[in-house]
Amino acid sequence: MSPETRPARVRFAPSPTGRLHLAGGRTALYNYLLARQTGGQFILRIEDTDQKRYVPEAEPELLESLRWLGLDWDEGPDVGGPHAPYHQTERKDIYQHYAKILIDSGHAYYCFCSPQRLAQLKQEQLAQKLPPRYDGTCARLDPAEAARRVAQGEPHVIRFRMPSEGSITVHDCLRGDITVENQNLDDYIIVKTDGLAIYHLAAMIDDHLMGITHVIRGSEWLSTLPLHAHIIRAFGWDEPEWVHVSVFLKPSGKGKMSKRDAANLKMDGHSIFIGELQELGYLPEAVANWVALMGWSYDDHTEFFTMSDLVEKFSLNGLNPSPAAINFTKLDHFNGLHIRSLPAEELAHRL
Repeated sequence: MSPETRPARVRFAPSPTGRLHLAGGRTALYNYLLARQTGGQFILRIEDTDQKRYVPEAEPELLESLRWLGLDWDEGPDVGGPHAPYHQTERKDIYQHYAKILIDSGHAYYCFCSPQRLAQLKQEQLAQKLPPRYDGTCARLDPAEAARRVAQGEPHVIRFRMPSEGSITVHDCLRGDITVENQNLDDYIIVKTDGLAIYHLAAMIDDHLMGITHVIRGSEWLSTLPLHAHIIRAFGWDEPEWVHVSVFLKPSGKGKMSKRDAANLKMDGHSIFIGELQELGYLPEAVANWVALMGWSYDDHTEFFTMSDLVEKFSLNGLNPSPAAINFTKLDHFNGLHIRSLPAEELAHRL
């Protein structure tokens, strides 16, 4: 069965650290479209493990922006579901259980190195023009000794034990096989000193337990794809279909959008945030149409799509891995098309 003929279980898993931007909106849309087209399920999961950057008001705004865009979900923090809870901070015991499995199998280890030692190590490596990475000091500890220190309450993290030899190859639906030498990978921290799992471990556990079949996300995650694949394989689990979509570039096509660029856009009557596009008077159908086409196409001439059109015609084969420049002229064009397509009564109601 091909990746697009089986019912897809997909997830959008935002971090409540700020407003929903175009890239996040597009990722959510692509996941939603694949789920609806294949008769699968779209799951909303809140990845709130980064408590230092947590913004309490961000989550309700994220949900509101997604619903305004025309998306709904089958499972999530506000609708429930068989895999609740859907906040990562409420799943701490689950992650600790699976982290212990990695410890016991030798795929992870306790690390007691202080922040001061790690900072000094990084300085020394940079001075030698070496890539900063952990030197494996605690990887060589006797497991019984490490367990004793943990039992005595010594502060520690848990690191994933990366193989020192060989390579890992992961298949991406858009980019083909990606191979990385294991010696170039770090022993990443997967559980912090407070016992809360880092995203890399938590997300892979949740994807497995929730039966996620496809992971559609931005290409900025390609750098950690080898780690994610290593974690999944350490547990002996099946991998999802990996789909890393293109990044957004400035309207000029040069570089990614900065906070200053975003502020200047608002002054010009545009925005990279879904909620602000709503405030500026754009129709959600127009925004969904516009965002979908920045990284996907149905053919070489069709541009106007309603949400039902997108559900019918969306395909992973139509995704383009090349970076997409944000074109607000196109957004204005699509907004005009969708306004003119509305019956007069509907348009009056919207206004």
